[in-house]
Amino acid sequence: MGSIRDSDRAAKLHAATPVFSLLLAATLWGVFWFPLRWLEQYGLTGLWQTFFIYTGTLWVVIIILWRQGMNFFQELGMAPWPLLFMALTSGVCNTTFILAMLEGEVMRVLLLFYLSPLWATLIGWLFLKEELHALSIGVLIVAIGGAVVMLWHPGMGYPWPAGKGDWLALVAGINFAILNSLVRFTDRVSIPVKTSVAWFGAILVSGGLILFTGIGLPEVSFQVAGYAWMIGALMMVIMTFSVVYGVTHMPVHRSAVILLFELVAGAVSSQWLTQEVILPKEWIGGTLIVIAAWLSARRQLQNPDKDLIV
Repeated sequence: MGSIRDSDRAAKLHAATPVFSLLLAATLWGVFWFPLRWLEQYGLTGLWQTFFIYTGTLWVVIIILWRQGMNFFQELGMAPWPLLFMALTSGVCNTTFILAMLEGEVMRVLLLFYLSPLWATLIGWLFLKEELHALSIGVLIVAIGGAVVMLWHPGMGYPWPAGKGDWLALVAGINFAILNSLVRFTDRVSIPVKTSVAWFGAILVSGGLILFTGIGLPEVSFQVAGYAWMIGALMMVIMTFSVVYGVTHMPVHRSAVILLFELVAGAVSSQWLTQEVILPKEWIGGTLIVIAAWLSARRQLQNPDKDLIV
């Protein structure tokens, strides 16, 4: 009897671990804005934050490279152009997401970013030749409705981004949708290699923008730069692999719903720690966007895909 109970406990723990892993990732992503704004208060601007944070992930890339050896480069050679495009797309996505969190309101940025199912559906239809089923059309209609409500500008009489934060959040969401389409396209390449490519892309894009814009390193202490590096080395790595573990050990349509907890974490933390107010139209538009994300998760039940890069 004792061994049966022990095996039952082990089975329950095994089943619960992916759920806890995804909840941890969603919570950390939902409060990710806080260390970003904290670093900004100490003078470290958005592009430099992105550069230092993703440089902090390189210790994992080095371990992956050391363990895989020449196989790492052989996998890169399987799809060099798609992987290069993946690096650039990931770089734009992560850089604009961090800049949006610094420029805009937390919940508004998160909700506009979560319009990615809309872009994913359109990309799948236009470029991947995926059929538009009834559920896909439902995702489009509900997501577009949420976007219209969120972005409605009374003075103009039509939906339009309210400021730089909105634009950055939309760009981040579009690139996130493209990124995950590329993840599906490069299915022969392993998750560790694609994750390394995605992280390196953030370093490449943020570093390139720093050089292009001529933004010098702010006068911050070595300690502040070290904090940014540690956020990447610990928090970013934990968030990424928590998602990868959870998605790998759970049907994607379920994991996608659990990851919506990011919005709850973002709402609670922003209401508690900032003076930002969520307007009624943002509640309504946000609800529609969440419903679209849920419908998108249900759609994934018809076309499961275990790869996810964050």
